Amino acid sequence: MILSCGEALIDMLPRTSTEGERAFAPYAGGAVFNTAIALGRLGGPAAFFSGISTDMLGEILADTLESSGVDTGFCARSARPTTVAFVKLVDGQATYAFYDENTAGLLLTQDQLPVLPAQVDALFFGGISLVNDPAASTYAALQAREAAQRVTMIDPNIRLGFIAGKETPYRARIETMIARADIVKLSDEDLHWLMGAGDVVALAKQILTRGPKIVFITEGAAGARAITATQNRFVAAQSVVVADTVGAGDTFNAGALCALYEAGALTKSRIAAVSDAELDAALTLGTRAAAITVSRAGANPPWRAEL
Repeated sequence: MILSCGEALIDMLPRTSTEGERAFAPYAGGAVFNTAIALGRLGGPAAFFSGISTDMLGEILADTLESSGVDTGFCARSARPTTVAFVKLVDGQATYAFYDENTAGLLLTQDQLPVLPAQVDALFFGGISLVNDPAASTYAALQAREAAQRVTMIDPNIRLGFIAGKETPYRARIETMIARADIVKLSDEDLHWLMGAGDVVALAKQILTRGPKIVFITEGAAGARAITATQNRFVAAQSVVVADTVGAGDTFNAGALCALYEAGALTKSRIAAVSDAELDAALTLGTRAAAITVSRAGANPPWRAEL
C-alpha cells in the first residue's frame, strides 16, 4: 500500500455560467490528494492521510477519495473547516489564493499520526502541506518516524506565492525531508529554486549525495528524467492539446510510484537497485498519465483503462 500524506482542499476553478457570467466551481483537490486519487485510478494500492473536515466540503473530499479506490481509514476527521483555494488560469498555468486559517488540514498535530500496519510499503509527501505549522511539522515527523523502514518519496511542488516570507524555515524543512527520502521528484523550476542555476543532471546528482536513491525531474512539455548514482533515463512527453496543467505533476508522481510498486521496487533494498527498464516504466506510466490529465480541465487523473 502507498500512503499519500498531505493536503486535501477544495479548488474553486474558474468557469462561465450559462448566462455568461464569470463563476467558480468547486472541485476536490490538493497536490497530495491528487496523487492519491491518481494512484487509486491507476490501480495502485492507494491510501490517504490528512486532516479532513466533517463539513460539507470535507464530505466531498472523502467521497472523491473513496470513489477513486483510495482508503480513507488513516484520515484524521474533525469539525474544523475545509481549506479552499481559488484558482486563476493564465495560458493554462495556475496561480492560487488560499483560505486556510484554522482548518482541519492546517491544524493537524502529531498526536493524530496513525499507527501504520505492515502492508504500508511507501509514503508520499509534498505540496503546500509542508509550508505551515502545525501540519508541516506533523508530516515531517511522520516521515522521520517511518523513513528507516519504509520507502518515502517527496515532491515539494513549490508555490512561491504561498511560501513568501517563510522561505528560510520552509527550505530547511524541505532539505531535511529530501535528505531522508528515497525518491525525490522535482520540476525543473523547483530544482533550480532549490539548487540554483546549472545543468539539470549535475544538480540532481548533487541531491543524490544527500541520501536519496532516485531523483525524478519533470521538464514540462519535453518529458521527464530519472537520475540515480549510475543512471540517467529520459522519456519524452506525449504531444497533447493542453486544457490546463492542474494536477500534471501530481499524476506523474502516481504513475511513477505505481510502476515501481508493480515492479516490486518499493522496498528499502530494491529502491537502491532499480533497473533501467524499471525506471523507464516509471517514467512512461507517469508521463502517459500526466498527458491525459493536462488534456482536460482541472485535476482529473485518468483511470488505467484510459491509457
